Amino acid sequence: MGSSAETAVSAPRTALDTVCPAIALLDSRGTVVGWSQTAQRLVGYSAAEVVGRSAGVLLAAADDRAKASRTARGETRRCAWSDLARLRHRDGRGIDVRLCVSSLSGQDGGDWWLVCATDRTLLPTWPTEATVAEPLLATLPLRSCPPIGVVVRDTRLRCIQVNDTQGSKDGIPLRRRLGRRLTEAAPGREAETLEAVMHQVLESGDPAINVDYQAFLPVKERGGRTLTASYFRLDDARGRVLGVCVVSVDVTDGRRARERLAVLGEASRRIGTTLDVMRTAQELAALAVPFLADYATVDLAGSVPLGKEPLAHLGPRDGRVPAFRRAGLASVHPGTPESLFARGEPVFVPPTSPFTGVLRSGRSHFEPVLDTSPGSRLDQLDPARAQKVREHAMHSLMVVPIHARGAVLGVAVFVRTEDPRPFEEDDLLLAEELVSWAALALDNARQYARERAAALALQRLLHPHHPTGGSAAEVAWRYLPADSHHGIGGDWFDVIPLSGARVALVVGDVVGHGINAAAKMGRLRTALHTLADTDMPPDEVLSRLDEQVIRFTEAEDPRSPGITMMAATCLYAVYDPVTRVCTMARAGHPPPAVIDPRGHVTFPDLPAGAPLGLGLAPFESVALELAEGSVLAFYTDGLVEGRHQDISTGMNRLGRALARPGLTLDGLCSTTVDRLRVEPPGDDVTLLLARTRSLSADQVASWRFPSDPAAVGSARTLAARQLTQWGLDHLAESTELIVSELFTNAIIHGNGHGNGNGECHSECGSDRTVGLRLIRHTMLTCEVSDAGHSHPLVRHPRSTDEHGRGLFLVTQLSRRWGTRHIPDGKIIWADQRLPARA
Repeated sequence: MGSSAETAVSAPRTALDTVCPAIALLDSRGTVVGWSQTAQRLVGYSAAEVVGRSAGVLLAAADDRAKASRTARGETRRCAWSDLARLRHRDGRGIDVRLCVSSLSGQDGGDWWLVCATDRTLLPTWPTEATVAEPLLATLPLRSCPPIGVVVRDTRLRCIQVNDTQGSKDGIPLRRRLGRRLTEAAPGREAETLEAVMHQVLESGDPAINVDYQAFLPVKERGGRTLTASYFRLDDARGRVLGVCVVSVDVTDGRRARERLAVLGEASRRIGTTLDVMRTAQELAALAVPFLADYATVDLAGSVPLGKEPLAHLGPRDGRVPAFRRAGLASVHPGTPESLFARGEPVFVPPTSPFTGVLRSGRSHFEPVLDTSPGSRLDQLDPARAQKVREHAMHSLMVVPIHARGAVLGVAVFVRTEDPRPFEEDDLLLAEELVSWAALALDNARQYARERAAALALQRLLHPHHPTGGSAAEVAWRYLPADSHHGIGGDWFDVIPLSGARVALVVGDVVGHGINAAAKMGRLRTALHTLADTDMPPDEVLSRLDEQVIRFTEAEDPRSPGITMMAATCLYAVYDPVTRVCTMARAGHPPPAVIDPRGHVTFPDLPAGAPLGLGLAPFESVALELAEGSVLAFYTDGLVEGRHQDISTGMNRLGRALARPGLTLDGLCSTTVDRLRVEPPGDDVTLLLARTRSLSADQVASWRFPSDPAAVGSARTLAARQLTQWGLDHLAESTELIVSELFTNAIIHGNGHGNGNGECHSECGSDRTVGLRLIRHTMLTCEVSDAGHSHPLVRHPRSTDEHGRGLFLVTQLSRRWGTRHIPDGKIIWADQRLPARA
């Protein structure tokens, strides 16, 4: 792992790493021959006061002096000891320390001793790797022989004393070390760097603590062992510099453990940052290289949706089956030349390969040394892959299954090429930990992808497929689903044809995300369609819709998971091309934008209203007369509001984007969304544009008649004459019948004075009138208006009944018919189809 790991993740040092042990050098009789400044700071004695005296005088307890005496007599020779002891400070107080005593070998054959002492108050709890010696000693049993390497060098940096541990750790044999400088025993840049540190310590007297270096091992073993060393200057009794003492500890295992912990911490931050399956797989591969492997792939099984053609639809290729699809790919070499397949491509493998074996068994495949010899099993199973293995010197392999919810989602493959070390069991454990973390993120992404696909399918089903404004308006729309971990939102829009060539324009947003929001949106859209067919004014439609939303919430089971109060915003408008009047009301929704034919954009002052489902306040309609060719812009907050943008700023940007009169309506819709949307969108984005049209005078004919049965004939005659002018003589007969029945119905029931038999009471005056209007648009509409407010009903008369067949006849003659209320009464209307040429 070594240095590559240090570039991948950095493990911060703790405050304990700066603790400096006191260092003293003793001869074979236990006499102090070298004293460090850290020792003087610990016990208060200078080198002049201590050098030449027995080290035992510094020990306050008799037991400690006895141990030191036995060590000096050789009873514990070649086996250093470590224990707790109490030292006598120069001012007379005692200091509890941890002592480490290690024997040294010199050129003269004599034995010296190195003593390290650390104040116990500085060692509350030691991590696995802290200071050069004492942290390690704290984890060992007392009186054990700690693996501490010690080297004493003279003022010319030649090795004069060394213990056995140092040679076993840094790879320099004793015979090559004694009497030589480090740069002579192990030439190279690292030795030069370490000697520079020693020179600085000799000159300044300040110790250098925790200097990391790599063991001087053969090239094929490089990177396998890391040591950390501390350097202390030794002075004699006169304060003259004797040399430098180097104390080293092998921190390879501790460092690797810390690096593994650090990379697992990185995994929690870098894997699963989104709910995109492909990106999550790539994050796993990118993290593994170069920390764990030189080449890594993440291949997912067909059960994981990637938006590609299902693997089951792909046939075998050269005897290999498409078992996976490559989702993650990383290498130390640019362009990942080791890979046979690019990201997103199906991965073909032999049916009996280790990859399919892992997929079937759910257990890791560990092959620390790959057999790459000619004629090996790999050559027989997969010649193309065998060629890549040899070409890039792949020598060690791990294949780890990606488990989630009892299923294997795919495999992660880790390979070493440049790193000469084979994978070890610890590497496999780390790989499995990384893959386990990634599996959670991949499973979340898989579940999200499935729910998102279902919600999108539901929205596509519920949204209008080919909305048209008919003769009233040209429409264009854009809908972009959200791309966030919350899932798509509940945006919806609609264009609903109404009677009299009018059109209803709707945009709304259900609070929430995901499939629940999409389902609620569908219920709300259906309810609004039903209410729109009643031809009520916009404010009344929203009031009824508000009541319906409250009923939806009350009908839900509060014990069901994920059930919340249903709330939504909505903007509902009705445009009449005959009068060019647009009547609109909103329920907590952003106001529409109106763009006049010259491109000037305004946001009309429309009462906001409360969101649907709260039942708070009444709604209010506003009527606007629009110039022909004006554009109405209806949108949801996802277009104008974002994490770093409030809605007022977004509306200003929307106004600037819409002020482009030269564009087609579809082009204006596209450019506006492209300019305003953010990547990735955190909420659904919906924009509905409607360019208004008007009906010319020769497309509308209207008359007023007295509310008198005698006027029915005149109404029939005028209607037939108008149809002749329009070239619709083939509809004259049916239209006359419809006019006759609707006109008669208005006279009898329209003002509430009839007796039901066609007779008027005495109060029926000549001031009461009935209106007739014919509209030629995509349909032929016949409208009869009166001052009544009663709603006519179709009856099913018996053969003996004299009345009640009028509306039944209208039903048979027209495509559809209905009633709508107006401020001074009602209108009964009927539509007939026009031939294509009309």
